[in-house]
Amino acid sequence: MRERQKVTIRKLPTGVRGLDEILGGGLPEYSFNIIGGTPGCGKTTLAHQIVFTNATPERPALYFTVLGEPALKMLRYQQQYKFFNHDMLKNSIHFINLSQLALEEDLNAVLDKIVKEVAAVNPGIVVVDSFRTVMWKLQSGDPTVELQAFIQRLALHLASWQATSFLIGEYTQGEIQNHPVFTVADGLIWLSQQVERNSIVRKLQIMKLRGQASVPGMHTIRITESGLQAFPRTFGFTDDINKQASERLLSIGVPALDALMHGGIKEGDSILISGPSGSGKSLLGSQFIHEGIVKGEPGVLIVFEERPDAYVYRAAKLGMDFKKPMKDGLLEILYLRPLDLSVDETVFELTSAVKRIGAKRVVIDSLAGFEMALAPGFRTDFRESLYRMITVLTRLGVTILSTVETQETFTSFGLSNYDVSFLSDDIIRLRYVSIKGQLRKLLVVIKMRNSQHSTDMHEYEITSKGLVVGRRFEDYRGLTSGIPGPWDYGIQEGQEEP
Repeated sequence: MRERQKVTIRKLPTGVRGLDEILGGGLPEYSFNIIGGTPGCGKTTLAHQIVFTNATPERPALYFTVLGEPALKMLRYQQQYKFFNHDMLKNSIHFINLSQLALEEDLNAVLDKIVKEVAAVNPGIVVVDSFRTVMWKLQSGDPTVELQAFIQRLALHLASWQATSFLIGEYTQGEIQNHPVFTVADGLIWLSQQVERNSIVRKLQIMKLRGQASVPGMHTIRITESGLQAFPRTFGFTDDINKQASERLLSIGVPALDALMHGGIKEGDSILISGPSGSGKSLLGSQFIHEGIVKGEPGVLIVFEERPDAYVYRAAKLGMDFKKPMKDGLLEILYLRPLDLSVDETVFELTSAVKRIGAKRVVIDSLAGFEMALAPGFRTDFRESLYRMITVLTRLGVTILSTVETQETFTSFGLSNYDVSFLSDDIIRLRYVSIKGQLRKLLVVIKMRNSQHSTDMHEYEITSKGLVVGRRFEDYRGLTSGIPGPWDYGIQEGQEEP
């Protein structure tokens, strides 16, 4: 018996960056969907992005407004977004205000008007905003039967006309179980927002989607000048990437430091630069990126503690030109400092930049700044977040250099305040030591996974040419304490150093 072929369901793009991936490729064509959530989440903006992305003169969009405000007022605000195209209002998108009809007539009159307009235009997209207003009309008697009949008739009409439809409404989580509209719908996109101290975090969840697999869970969204943007929490993990392990060594940009690492950093590693404020961590990151650019390897810098122009200016004073590589597409500097950032957003921006320019090197400066930029709710899982981000980047085959600030106590030799050293393949420790009334700088390679390295402690200086590694500290012991002493201090003749 011949096997039946599956019906192919075309997927419509949403026009929202990141949302198509969450949906499993886009919106199923001819589906009956609800965009729900509390006020201020971005429901209307999302609907407009879908409409402006898919409407054409041949298959226009009908946007029914059942609101207490005219469509002109709504469009006044929507046209501020980049996706808004005023020319499409002539023959591709039609706005029809049903608010007066909903207040003066019954549901049959509302349905008859929708049916009449749809039959006349043969649209590809139909939106009813806000559908909750229709429900408020039902205040007496038993509204459930009337509402269910209205919804079923509306759904049958929309399905027969082969239109992809959206009902927008302001609901609470508890209402999902009580209204028949959620049972009839093919898809349910739920938007929410919550206050976390002084930050507001918006999230999106695909609670229902018939016929295709969507990415489960809560995904961070942000409303910008481009409209709604979604940041899938699985971004980077779903890509089919088969990167082969590389044995190539990359220079960090300081020849003497490369020698201490027996040739450089293994390509694809994650390296952590740990040290106190002013020890040269950012400088080392700049030299690492600059060395890659010189060798034709594009790079991405993500900074949290200073603006890109200040970063570029400081690098120029040390002989590193970042302006030309940025113009030539060899360097991108990302500045993420909104104070309500999510890890998913950071991963999305980073990986997008890496793919955009084919980056081979990434610098994260710094982990402390990254944590401060996160919304409070995301800081509790900071270690797990770093693990996800570094895993995604290493899967792309890039070499990552992260900086982390440590507090010098001059009694210990800590590597990080975040206990994230296990995430790094390589660790370089910078610190201050007090010698003969001077505060001098010490550098040592702590760890290189699956590779040999020197364990010597070297003095280094920050010069007009960048970080320069000097001679090995041979005359002092107790260097890891920050207050070393001469080798022969307190040792009797013939006695071994403990």
